[in-house]
Amino acid sequence: MLIERLAIVGLGLIGGSLARALRRPGQAQAQAGHISAFDRDEATLRQALAAGVIDDASPDLKAAVAGADVVVLATPPAATAKLLGEAGAALKPGAVLTDVGSVKGRLAVAARAALGQQLPRFVPGHPIAGTERSGLAASFAELFAGRRVILTPLPETAHEARQSIAAMWRAAGAEVVTMAAGAHDQILAASSHLPHLLAYALVDCLAQRPECDAIFSSAAGGFADFTRIASSSPELWHDICVSNRAALLANLADFARHLEQTRQALEGADGAALLDMLKRAKHARDEYAVKYAHKPAHKSVGAGP
Repeated sequence: MLIERLAIVGLGLIGGSLARALRRPGQAQAQAGHISAFDRDEATLRQALAAGVIDDASPDLKAAVAGADVVVLATPPAATAKLLGEAGAALKPGAVLTDVGSVKGRLAVAARAALGQQLPRFVPGHPIAGTERSGLAASFAELFAGRRVILTPLPETAHEARQSIAAMWRAAGAEVVTMAAGAHDQILAASSHLPHLLAYALVDCLAQRPECDAIFSSAAGGFADFTRIASSSPELWHDICVSNRAALLANLADFARHLEQTRQALEGADGAALLDMLKRAKHARDEYAVKYAHKPAHKSVGAGP
């Protein structure tokens, strides 16, 4: 068995899916022997127990974590930063602590301030998987199948701890890669955080127009595809945007410059420039679709919490 005792803090889409993945039906052997959980919503804990997703639940974080070999903080970035010290203090000797958040730079600072001697046992991680839905009811065992998990270990992180978390995610069906926290935050700002912010901004802009009902009633598949991720949790994405503010602002400024060039081409009736942009975009999007055609067709939002 890969993990004798696993503790998951936060039983939302990611935490719930991880618990299910490590006990997928049809596995020759469950990858997690005993799963305990902490969540502030007691109804979620009762639901998870009734469904057999976890073995025991506790409204007390330290009690849920005590005795675990691996502890996963499956909470939004700001909550994770606050929970690090409490969870770290409850770790048994040799236990490994990880997270699933989509912003790593600020988390590294918080970890160094909160974990003390437990710092080498902390392995920051981020599964690039999700949907626009949230909560335990939205979780499913195949969420991570064929998806990528990025680990951003600190220089202090023990090799054994990193290998343990990598093995956990591979058991859940994921591909594991490693990169520096700063590079992660820049890449995710471009590939995930900016698209979410733009989707929310577009829907908000259109919703405030007097003719919004006519706009929405006439919208077709393109609008639905582009704006689907605006149905994600506003609280979570507020947290992510604020936590990765600097990288997101840099990417937003770069996009604004590109959008202004497009506006100028349209205003100046520069059809050649506009067509060139459309052709470049189609070529890049088609190449992306071919290169990653092997990835599962989950409607991924590109980030965990």
